[in-house]
Amino acid sequence: MTEGAGVHAGQDVPEDLTAAEAGMWEAFRNGSVYDLSSGEAVVDDPHGGHPWGEERTVRARIVAWLLLAGPTALAGRVSSLKLTGVRISGTLDLAGGTVEPYVELERCRFERDVLLPEARVTTLRMVDCSVPRLEAARLQTEGDLHLPRCRFHNGVRLTDAHIGTDLLLNQAIVYRDRTGRSIAADGLTVGQDLQAELLESHGELRLRSAKIGVSLSLRGARLTNPYTRFALNAPQLTVERSVYLTPAGVGGTALSGTTPARGTRVQRFECRGGVRLDDGRFGDAVDLERARFDLTDEQELSLRRVQTPELRFLGEKPQRGKVVLSGARVVNLVDRAAAWPGPGRLHMGGFAYENLVPQGPFPLAERLEWVAAATAEYQPEPYERLAAVLRSGGEDEDAREVLLAKQRRRRETLPPAAKLWGYVQDWAVAYGYRPGRAAVWMAVLWAAGSLAFAHADHPPVNPQGHPPYNPALFTLDLLLPVIDLGQTGQWRLNGGWQWLQAAMILLGWILATTVAAGATRLLRRG
Repeated sequence: MTEGAGVHAGQDVPEDLTAAEAGMWEAFRNGSVYDLSSGEAVVDDPHGGHPWGEERTVRARIVAWLLLAGPTALAGRVSSLKLTGVRISGTLDLAGGTVEPYVELERCRFERDVLLPEARVTTLRMVDCSVPRLEAARLQTEGDLHLPRCRFHNGVRLTDAHIGTDLLLNQAIVYRDRTGRSIAADGLTVGQDLQAELLESHGELRLRSAKIGVSLSLRGARLTNPYTRFALNAPQLTVERSVYLTPAGVGGTALSGTTPARGTRVQRFECRGGVRLDDGRFGDAVDLERARFDLTDEQELSLRRVQTPELRFLGEKPQRGKVVLSGARVVNLVDRAAAWPGPGRLHMGGFAYENLVPQGPFPLAERLEWVAAATAEYQPEPYERLAAVLRSGGEDEDAREVLLAKQRRRRETLPPAAKLWGYVQDWAVAYGYRPGRAAVWMAVLWAAGSLAFAHADHPPVNPQGHPPYNPALFTLDLLLPVIDLGQTGQWRLNGGWQWLQAAMILLGWILATTVAAGATRLLRRG
């Protein structure tokens, strides 16, 4: 076949095509499916080792000619390339080209790479195909790019690609390239959904600065990357609706997003390697229902500065690594106690949330442990945020308990003298958050002092004129440092009674000072 002359000069089948290529040529003009399958499942498996001979092989160069400058369709038909069970030899190079016909390749085997950089296509569907590598940087499609159940042995590159509607990678298996990446899709734009349910990724799945028009679904996906730091590396990701790192039903035909029917086998999302969603913007939610993260000590589930209306932190507790929510902002935090890691492995500096929606029991004591786990060194902000959220929900008593816990945590950072004074404030009035305790102590001291001073020897200071001795008023006059009831200056005590008098005055000042400090703290908080 001379340099495409047969393609442009006439509509007859070029002479130098093989029988398989001639059949593909005619099917293209007719818009029909060209199926070279043998009918035997083992033989027709594109990922198996059974050889496919010349009878089902076409050259990639002929496929490219058909797509870029193929013959016109038969009368009343629409030309399209629909291949099933075909072996494509050579490199399919459509770089920079414009492909107008509809393309659907099912259970095909590519011997070499598929090159689509800077190409323009309408809709491209490759289903259950075996491909060494898909190179499609800056690809533009008007419609879908479907790659379900395909296997890519040396990775997929979709950097800065623009997909008009949906990108489907459901049940695909992608192995890493020479750089360690399975799917490199920095700057990817998808008009509607990116579905990668039950995806197997062996390497780094990279979506830096990608933009998804509707939702990103990784339901049931398994991401593995022991080679570098991240298995999912997607900082500055924008998703207009939700990100799903949740279970998927296996073996059913349910539509994406539906709850699997009872009895359906479920495969949860699993990630062996770090996850980075830093600076992401998600319009509806980030859903981690039953997600499993297998991290090393150096790896992280990082959600720094994420913004979303709802974070559903409902996965399994990572046994190693860190969970980082520093600077994240969410409206609803939906979580369960068992999902959070322990002390030293949770970081929440600057994490802002407006509502807590626990799933299952999450008592205040465990919520305080959750805050303590996030603050290896004392930080007031996590305690104050939790107290503000509880108070806005009408749980004032719990909010006070949180602020009391904050003061007790702060006390451990103080020098000895200040720490001692902190213990006194805690003992007396619980830092002002339990003011009723001061009244109890005052009543106890008043009763004890009244009983004791009733037996004290009390000669008057001025024998000529003095009021009647009243041990109850005398004790109260000692305990109230700013009020003069006219008793303490009228009587002289000696010996041990002087020490008791001094102790009562000191205790009164301590109670008064701690009450004042607590009241000041409450007023400042209000």
